[in-house]
Amino acid sequence: MKKSSFVTMLLGTVSGVLFALGMCMALIPEWDSFRPGVVLGGAGIFLGMATVILWRKMEGRRPVHISGKTVLTIAVGIAGALALGVGMCFTMVWGRMVLGILLGLAGILILLCLIPMTKGIKD
Repeated sequence: MKKSSFVTMLLGTVSGVLFALGMCMALIPEWDSFRPGVVLGGAGIFLGMATVILWRKMEGRRPVHISGKTVLTIAVGIAGALALGVGMCFTMVWGRMVLGILLGLAGILILLCLIPMTKGIKD
């Protein structure tokens, strides 16, 4: 295993755990730790972004180029993930099965649109 892969795996795992724990702290009312959860979740996001930058530097790649296509791709990914998550909440938390399934399927379709957006369609 290359050094860059190991470092990326380690930092990615730590950032994911920090983000997940922070979101649990912020969103579970019984824990009564909203502010520390937001701080911990923000630290996870920051460490995740730093991991991407560090990995690209260790691999000798150029920094990520921010363009209109990049921003649109990120926006579509966020919209698809939110639609899928809200559909799951409708189904499992709020007991609205049909609406939840429809929203979840819409989220999956939006996420599937990312493949042709990023890779393109070829013959």
